[in-house]
Amino acid sequence: MSSTPLPRLTFAIISHPDAGKTTITEKLLLFGGAIQAAGLVKSKHGGRSTVSDFMEIERQRGVSISTSVMGFEFLNRKINLLDTPGHADFSEDTYRTLTAVDSALMVIDSVKGVEERTRKLCEICRMRRTPIITFLNKLDREGKDPFEVLDEVERELNLTVSPLSWPIGQGKEFKGVYDLTEEKIFLFDAHATTEDATILDATNLDSDSVKESIDEHLLRKLKDDLEMVRGVYPSITEESYLSGNVSPVLFGSALNNFGVRELLAALVRYAPSAGFFETEQRLIHPDEASFSGFIFKIHANLDPKHRDRIAFLRICSGVFEKNKIYTHPRSGKTYRTATPLAFMAQNREATDRAYPGDIIGLHDTGLFRIGDALTEGEVLDFKGIPAFSPQLFRRIINKDPLKSKQFNRALTELSEEGVIQVFTTYYTKERLIGAVGVLQFDVTQFRLTSEYGASCAFESVDFNIACWVSSQDKQAWDKFFGFYENKIALDSKDRYVFLAANRWLLERTIEEHPKITFSFTSEG
Repeated sequence: MSSTPLPRLTFAIISHPDAGKTTITEKLLLFGGAIQAAGLVKSKHGGRSTVSDFMEIERQRGVSISTSVMGFEFLNRKINLLDTPGHADFSEDTYRTLTAVDSALMVIDSVKGVEERTRKLCEICRMRRTPIITFLNKLDREGKDPFEVLDEVERELNLTVSPLSWPIGQGKEFKGVYDLTEEKIFLFDAHATTEDATILDATNLDSDSVKESIDEHLLRKLKDDLEMVRGVYPSITEESYLSGNVSPVLFGSALNNFGVRELLAALVRYAPSAGFFETEQRLIHPDEASFSGFIFKIHANLDPKHRDRIAFLRICSGVFEKNKIYTHPRSGKTYRTATPLAFMAQNREATDRAYPGDIIGLHDTGLFRIGDALTEGEVLDFKGIPAFSPQLFRRIINKDPLKSKQFNRALTELSEEGVIQVFTTYYTKERLIGAVGVLQFDVTQFRLTSEYGASCAFESVDFNIACWVSSQDKQAWDKFFGFYENKIALDSKDRYVFLAANRWLLERTIEEHPKITFSFTSEG
């Protein structure tokens, strides 16, 4: 085996749509040396598109649809960066991704402050005790007062903040940031590209160099702000950050490359290496010699030229090596791959081995499902890989019977990816598509055509809510099933699902059948 691997830093970027998340991703890759030029979220006239938004429909819509995995090295750490969809319609992909990371970077638009998707994603991180670093973006625009935004973060996200930097001015008057740790001022230049910002020694804010660079009224406000910051907010400690209770905060403008390099340095300095993972059987420690990992994402046709299917594996312990035979506990089968893959969004390259914290791709012929474990023989069931009950339903119709094979394959693979959920009604054997958001139907239709050569139409149905149902009481189950047979469907794993027209009818049904278990989430 080769020399000791670099410590891993595996984190997800989360935010409300349009807060600048994908731009931040591009600039982190740029400053990390992974790419030579950053792309634009909405590229026009043949300009560069972003690395992370690699699907054609993402480029057309200017919205992230699927999590992208990107790896690079920076300051003696291997960085595994996962750019998640910000749009609520693709929240399931984001929630599953958050099970596979050790920390998160939360991007907040300083103009708009805390928004709805930020609240939900932060809640998921807090439930999992995932450490969060916060970046307040778009300081070059007129926005909310920094203290006001930080108050929102603490009040609405239940998260204590600890500023590592502080803005000098805002919008047209934005002059840069003050580094509270090193007592330096980084001057803002809207026309800079990748060059270093001008850095001033700010141990003495009354020095000639500082006074020459910062307008008097802004310098006076900076002094007042710093006095309040140091008096109000706690200093960051390793324990408070790793517990998920305190979030370090930095300020900048990703579009203008400002503050991103300092953000990357802070991630390397504070964010944890590979951590523990819970299974039904025991706690998995990253330093264990025996290999283990789990599948958190599956993507078919990642490369349209090859029409392949890739399962994304998070390494939890031991070392994954190519050509070695591993066990797939759910099926009891063995698995061996000669070409495990490392990622830069849709680009991939073969890798010989992977370590705890790494995300690798495995060629999949249909063996894997989201949540599956892969081990050296031990039976493990990883906890916390969620599926959520859909909120929207459509009957899906195959418009070209001659393409039935492609149509059926597409539904199977898109369902296994988690793009949509497919249900078969028990009584009529019709197929229904379930989704969290309406854009999932557009993605399904687009990918059916572009990737599988099939076509479909959607029809409205009378169902608007669903949940998984089961019971330990056979008599109660038989009575329930007999009465609601026309409202029962099977999901892709042959589990029973109850369909209702609205929440009131569902709640009434739950009250009338106390011996039936109704579940709105499902693991595995």
